[in-house]
Amino acid sequence: MRSDSNPFSSTKHKHFFVKFAVSLLLIGLSFRLFVSDSISFSSVGETPAIEQATNTESPEANALSIEDKEPGSTDFAVNGSQIQFSNDSAPNRTQILETGECDLFIGDWIPDPSGPFYTNRSCLAIEGHQNCMKNGRPDTGYLYWRWNPVGCDLPRFNPKKFLDLMRNKSWAFIGDSISRNHVQSLLCILSQVEQADEMYHDKEYRSKIWHFPAHNFTLSVIWTPFLIKADVFDDMNGVSSSEVQLHLDVLDHKWTNEYRNFDYAVIAGGKWFLKTALYHENDSVTGCHHCPGKNLTELGFDHAYRKALRLIFDFITGSDHSSFIFFRTTTPDHFENGEWFSGGSCNRTVPSKEGEIDMRDVDITMRNIELEEFEKAAELGSGKGRF
Repeated sequence: MRSDSNPFSSTKHKHFFVKFAVSLLLIGLSFRLFVSDSISFSSVGETPAIEQATNTESPEANALSIEDKEPGSTDFAVNGSQIQFSNDSAPNRTQILETGECDLFIGDWIPDPSGPFYTNRSCLAIEGHQNCMKNGRPDTGYLYWRWNPVGCDLPRFNPKKFLDLMRNKSWAFIGDSISRNHVQSLLCILSQVEQADEMYHDKEYRSKIWHFPAHNFTLSVIWTPFLIKADVFDDMNGVSSSEVQLHLDVLDHKWTNEYRNFDYAVIAGGKWFLKTALYHENDSVTGCHHCPGKNLTELGFDHAYRKALRLIFDFITGSDHSSFIFFRTTTPDHFENGEWFSGGSCNRTVPSKEGEIDMRDVDITMRNIELEEFEKAAELGSGKGRF
């Protein structure tokens, strides 16, 4: 059944390697924590790619047919030590090798002849404009890679095990299009065990709810790219007709009103804060980001992003709802020669090596803000016995 009424109470070319890997890592991380009965926080960071320890030529030539592969059956297992992350991948790698600790975000992309869980022909959840094969991409070698973390045993994801663990539970991905892509990837994998029923979609098909009846598992995606109240004047292609009106002191009720319904949630934002915006607080315009000619104080995206994260974390730590929250840090650029909304391209066929791509200043700034504000929230939550 589909409904155009909105249960969320308020009022649809990403890089395959980054998003598919993060999707699986987020799911895998949760397995360690299903026994927890209290609110917990996990920061899911994305570190720069490490130089390949193996040949970076596409393994496509030696691969088996991707249409004939069966889903993996190995249970997920990771080292029981606390996951750490850092801005500097090289010292992390050395420390991991010396201590034997496991960090899922330090490692290498290695060829994987077993191929992906699904393709455009085996999963209907891939949207038309993102269907690389159907739209004429000639190569398939980009499908034959997997992430190999240092010091960790990371077998293939087990969809049956996941659904069994998710029985009578709910999971939400809250954020922008990357969150939506994570949901689509998860649906494609879980469909090999059970087909989900779509229970709801909003008018623009950006927020959706699915239900897996045999497991009574509910999966949601909530479109809220800023996570706070925002008036956005973009078309479906991301082209803006006016500045974003961003309210720095009001959360987006599309996710906060539904928060108590979720056992697990992945919350993320970031990139949309780089768009031209006017900032509001206490119903007054206080400044802007990139608004020449407006006679307003240039506060910068970092000012808005920090305030937004504080508001989000305060809401979570102040809630009496027991849940486990993953905070996914912003993605580094995966478009080249432009942004996703300004003609950038995504033409790579193999993962980048260390040193090939430098993080931009804005990405470093956003990541530092995320780590700083997360640490403050973690300390507050720890004092309440929730972290």
